[in-house]
Amino acid sequence: MPRGGKKGHKGRGKQFSNPEEIDRQMKAQREMEENEGAERGSSAESEEESSSDDEPKRKGVEGLIEIENPNRVSQKSKKVVEIDVNAPKELSRREREEIEKQKAKERYMKLHLEGKTEQARADLARLAIIKKQREDAAKKREDLRKEKDAEEAKSKR
Repeated sequence: MPRGGKKGHKGRGKQFSNPEEIDRQMKAQREMEENEGAERGSSAESEEESSSDDEPKRKGVEGLIEIENPNRVSQKSKKVVEIDVNAPKELSRREREEIEKQKAKERYMKLHLEGKTEQARADLARLAIIKKQREDAAKKREDLRKEKDAEEAKSKR
């Protein structure tokens, strides 16, 4: 026996609807729709007059109990004519922080290139020391080369 206590439908005979039955059901359904459409047309005028409020239909007990939830944000739809395309778009917190971060990085790089940051000063000082060491090493090599040339000249004589 299947779960839930219901029996399966296997092995049953198939039932077919005859065309006359289907036609009769279709006619009855069309008549019902026409009757409802006529009733709606006459009652729609009276409903328009009575419901001039733009309040949405309330769900559950909202109609009976007045609910004040300060955290609830009601979605208000805007019309196309109310939307201002030229107004500045409000950025999210993450987007604002990202833009500020990029601007700060650009500002730092500008100051760094001008040599006004601590890191730039340290780099320039390090470069100056290295330049001086290289100049001294080049001078020593030049002096050693001149001494060698002088000794070779003395030895050749």
